[in-house]
Amino acid sequence: MNALTVGVVGAGRVGAVLGAALTAAGHRVVAAAAVSSASRERAARLLPDAAILPADEVARAGTDLLLLAVPDDALPEMIAGLDRTGALRPGQVVAHTSGAHGLAVLGDVNGMALHPAMTFTGADTDLDRLPGIAWGVTTRDRAFATRLVADLGGVPEWVAEEARPLYHAALAHGANHLVTLVNDASDLLRAAGVGRPGRVLEPLLTAALDNALRMGDAALTGPVSRGDAGTVGKHLDRMPVDAVPAYLAMALRTADRAIASGRLRPHDAAALLDVLRRADAARVPGAHVQSGSVA
Repeated sequence: MNALTVGVVGAGRVGAVLGAALTAAGHRVVAAAAVSSASRERAARLLPDAAILPADEVARAGTDLLLLAVPDDALPEMIAGLDRTGALRPGQVVAHTSGAHGLAVLGDVNGMALHPAMTFTGADTDLDRLPGIAWGVTTRDRAFATRLVADLGGVPEWVAEEARPLYHAALAHGANHLVTLVNDASDLLRAAGVGRPGRVLEPLLTAALDNALRMGDAALTGPVSRGDAGTVGKHLDRMPVDAVPAYLAMALRTADRAIASGRLRPHDAAALLDVLRRADAARVPGAHVQSGSVA
């Protein structure tokens, strides 16, 4: 692809890194909008040749491509404001990085949804993680999007407009809740007297993630997948109160998947599900856990 003149609105964790990646691919990031001190520092480090300007001036400067890396809820008003003030021009492509939004948020503006399926910290090391990742793309111009994603070292995954919320929910459920799950497990290990939880969890969780991605439900192991009601009951008896709801929810979902995949027979799951129901009822009087697989 010929070198593009690019503007970046939102020099946060995502925008600054993607701007740096575009620069590395031979494009010219000429301007960026950075409001907070952290964003200005990030822009100075990752986009040293970009002028720091208000959003409307960035839009006017990025004559070929305007990258909008702003929070999901701020995106509609941002696009409407740029369009209303005449900052956007014919022939310019407006690409937003929202996972939840598609083309509808752009209205009549020419552009695309260009969402990198990766978690960002805003550090230089993020650039090393970009090659090979998937990009959730919704666009009318697949040829341009394919070339742009290739310049960023990625692979496009075409997401239909109506599927954007589900696509985004899948990524948030997997990545965001994984962080919570790992930190909960770390807290439980500390409570058990383990001084370095990360050292214990890293090989276990790395193997579990690799197995799950390769094998699906066949990767399930542990007491829930075996129907070990007594072991699960002991877990629930000893866990801190604030950790119990998440454990209950995940144990029930794990049991459902184990039953559906044939790894746990419904007969063997009965005692386990009874333990989970009783634990939930004790936590919230009058409540009960329901399983989609076993009545």
